[in-house]
Order: sequence, then structure tokens, then C-alpha cells
Amino acid sequence: MQRTLITSALPYINGIKHMGNLVGSQLPSDVYARFCRATGHEVMFICATDEHGTPAELAAAKAGRPVAEYCAEMHKVQARLASGFRLSFDHFGRTSSDENHTLTQHFAGRLADAGLIREVLEEQVYSNADGRFLPDRYIEGTCPNCSYDSARGDQCENCTKQLDPTDLINPRSVISGSGDLEVRETKHLFLRQSAMRRQLDEWIDNQIGWPVLTTSIAKKWLHDGEGLQDRGITRDLDWGVPVRRGDADWPGMENKVFYVWFDAPIGYIAATAEWAAVKGLGEDAWQRWWRTDKGAEDVRYVQFMGKDNVPFHTLSFPSTLMGSGEPWKLVDFIKSFNYLTYDGGQFSTSMGRGVFQDQALGLLPSDYWRWWLLTHVPETSDSEFTWENFQATVNKDLADVLGNFVSRVTKFCRSRFGKEVPSGGTYGATEETVIAELTTRVATYQKHMEAIEIRKAANELRAIWVAGNEYLHSAAPWAVFKKDAATAAATIRFAMNLIPFYATLSEPFIPDASKTMITAMKCGGYVWPKDVAAALGRLAGGEGFEVPEHLFTKISDDDREAMKAKCTGQEA
Repeated sequence: MQRTLITSALPYINGIKHMGNLVGSQLPSDVYARFCRATGHEVMFICATDEHGTPAELAAAKAGRPVAEYCAEMHKVQARLASGFRLSFDHFGRTSSDENHTLTQHFAGRLADAGLIREVLEEQVYSNADGRFLPDRYIEGTCPNCSYDSARGDQCENCTKQLDPTDLINPRSVISGSGDLEVRETKHLFLRQSAMRRQLDEWIDNQIGWPVLTTSIAKKWLHDGEGLQDRGITRDLDWGVPVRRGDADWPGMENKVFYVWFDAPIGYIAATAEWAAVKGLGEDAWQRWWRTDKGAEDVRYVQFMGKDNVPFHTLSFPSTLMGSGEPWKLVDFIKSFNYLTYDGGQFSTSMGRGVFQDQALGLLPSDYWRWWLLTHVPETSDSEFTWENFQATVNKDLADVLGNFVSRVTKFCRSRFGKEVPSGGTYGATEETVIAELTTRVATYQKHMEAIEIRKAANELRAIWVAGNEYLHSAAPWAVFKKDAATAAATIRFAMNLIPFYATLSEPFIPDASKTMITAMKCGGYVWPKDVAAALGRLAGGEGFEVPEHLFTKISDDDREAMKAKCTGQEA
């Protein structure tokens, strides 16, 4: 049995995420996890909330809540939304867990022992009014490039220019609003990524079949300019993993925490350890997924993420794992994505622009959103969400093609043959032609899924649905029934068999509708079609069934405009 470890980039804790976040990692990884399970893999599918760093502290302060309390509550919110979108994580953990504290401090100790961490004196902005150093995002001011008056110390959100705090005009503390700032020295730890450059370069060169987007970003960071730079892994913050060298104190690092981008990827491992703890299992249960000396040598590890996360997952996290000198499992395949834009502009959490996950689930069932997002997943270039395209895709694909097929077949069967799938009649040349076409299409669909080519797989799945509609239109059992009831029975039995067949193939994309279809057919569950002819003979006749009502409802123009207004804060 193939063992597949799947991790999704961790959603940040500072509020409810928009649909661009969902399609950039969590949703495609769920499709792949569901496919792997369906085809017989043993799967460990892991995600967690990313809870440390400046934005968490700022979001908690804005909410007027202690940061630990805020993060605990937002973890529940994000877990509930993940469930609402039917994300099938084996565990949805937290980077603030005891397991992540322990593992992060363990890796820091191992890296220090290997000479891969150095101490650096830096000059940073200090707020006299707040009595503390201010990380980049704790400083705001006027952008020197576009004059936006709320630019952050790391980047101007208005013009996207990268900044240093000292670039800002009239800088001020986000905490107190005070402009009484000065530059002081502070000591931090740096991961010596530069010492790992050759090893990382060779490792990346040996990866076969990685997306061009992934390898091009990694190579650019390795070789452009001065090449791979050492990265700071500590911050002057209150909230985070305290800086320790394994179990020991780290002199000079008191009151500092590890940088969120150091501890967050370690959170994949820690969340798997959380899973084992929740299940009451020992260390071997999670280490068999992560340590090659404990059984992980036969695991295929696949990561999903947006393109902005690629440098950390191709360089920083592998540096941590390799540099530890321990037998940790390295990623085998990184699936990275471009961006989803919104109606002519960018999604923005801070500006509240776009469709957010709680809004989406309040408007329509999750399958509607899953299908649109996965048919437009930004694999090779950015994709744009527009309400008109969303409406058209849902109506055409889900309502007119799949929903209409299931409705017509089950209602006709019930009205002409009663409460059971009819026996009688035999399949003929028409059915054999459809079986041949579907055999080819299923093989293509599975090839795309195995290659994690999500849009191509979705297009092939839709073509599989269309084939059933074309068969039904051509065979016209409603017309044949009047002259030859036995032939009509065979036709409708073949069409009824397409419903559990479609349910199984569609489950990775639209799990709720698939569950409705498979339940209505009362055939005992999903069976992946290794042999299409056998799969389409699964209902031999005499089996009971239900008529599912309104598998999908069309979106009217008025519905579309009302939903759009709700997502822009203007009620229709």
C-alpha cells in the first residue's frame, strides 16, 4: 500500500481567510488526499493554524483580547470553516502546541550544535513609549514611494513596495501611536542557510517533475544577487516559542521568541505528533511518517502552498531538517499555486475585499464553491473570480450537466419502473461505445490526479459527466419505453449505474453531492472503478433507490447580484 503524507500551508490565525487562501493550498490538497484514499493509499493529511508572529499580536490587540485567548478562539473558527468546506484533514493542529514548542527548540539545539546558527547584533527600532523593540509590522508611517499614510515597516500594502522601517516618513508605533522611536542594538539568531547552499542546490536538482513555478522560485533565491542569505530566526516579541537550545537556556536570548517562519513548517511535524497524542498513540505512530529510521523511507511526502511560501519550503525548512543531522523525511513534491484575484483587483484580508469563507458558506453549500475554485485553480497563472463566471460555471456544470442527469434518470426510473432499478434487457453496442469512451477518460482523469493537475482533472471529470448526458439523449429511454420496455429498462439501468460511478469519481471535488448520489443509489459506498465495465454493471437490477431532490439549484441573476452586494457590504 502506498503511504502518502500531505501537508497544506498553514492558514494564519489573524482572522477569517478569503477564498484565495482556500484555493491556494487547503482545497487542492484536500482533493488530492481524497483521491489518494479512494485509490487505496494510506494517507496522513495534516494542517494547523499558524499562530505566532506580529500579525497575531496585532489582531488580538485590535480585538481587545489576550493573544493566547484570541488564538484559541480563532483556531476553533478556522477548524469549523475547514469542516464546512469538507476539508478532510486527519488532524488540524496549532503551532502554539506543546509539541511544536518542544520540536522547535529541539531543532534549534541540533542546528546550534552543528554550527548552523550564529548570533548577530542588529540595529532595530525601539519605542521609548512602549519600552520595547518594534518588529517591522509594529511600525507604520507614510510610504516614500506612493505617500500612503498607513504603510507598514516591511511593505506598503497600497503600492506593494518592500520597505525597511527606517524608510518610512513620520514612523509611529502601532501599539501606542507614539513617534518617539530610536534605533538600538539587539542580538538575534540567524540560520546559516548560506552554508547549506550546495546541499540544497543538489537536492533541488535531483527532484523530478516539480512544477516550473516551484523550481524557478527556489533557484532564484539560491543564485540571484549574492545567492542564498542567512535568515534571522528570532524576534523581540512576547508571543511565540521561547528561544531555548533544546532543553537548555540560551544565554543572551532571554525574552525572545523564534521567528514564526522558523517554527511554522516544524508545525507540520508537531501537528502529526498532536494527532498521535489525541489518538492515544505513542511516538512511533507519528515518527513512521516523518523519520526515515522509523519507517518513513517509503512515504511519499507532498506539500501544497501559494507561491509566496515556496522559498521557506524549498530552502529554509529543508535547511532545518538537513542541518539537524537527523533522519527526517524531506518533501518529494511541492505543488505551488499562483494567486486568485477578485473582480479586477486583489483579495485583501486587511481591507475586507473579496469573498470570505464564512460569507461563502452562508450563501451557498460548499460544493458550489469547491467546484468553481477547483476548475479555476491558479496552477499556471493567476485566476480571477467574477460573480458572472461563478454563476455561469455553477449553472452549466453542476446544475445543467450533473444535476440534470441525476434528476432525469432517477425520476424517469421511478415513474416508469417503480422503486427498484429495473432488470431485463441487455447492454448493446451503444453502451459498449460509452464504456470504451469512459475507460479512456477515467484513465486520463486518474493520470491528471496522480500528477496533481487539478484543472485538467476537473475538465476531464466534467467530460465524463457530459458523456452520460449524451448517452441519455441518444438512447432516449422515454421514447423507446412505449415500443420496447425491455430495451428502455437496460438503458435506464445503465444510466442508473452511472450515478454511483459519477459519485465515486466526483467525491474528491464535490463530496456532499457525491454522498447524496451514493446514498440515493443504496449501493453500499464508493468503489473506485478499476474496471469501468464492471463498475457500470454494479446495479444488476432489483435494487432500491431514492430520487435526490435538487442536487444543485441554479443561480439566477438576482441571486448573483444579491450575493455580490453582501460581499461588498452593501445589502441588495
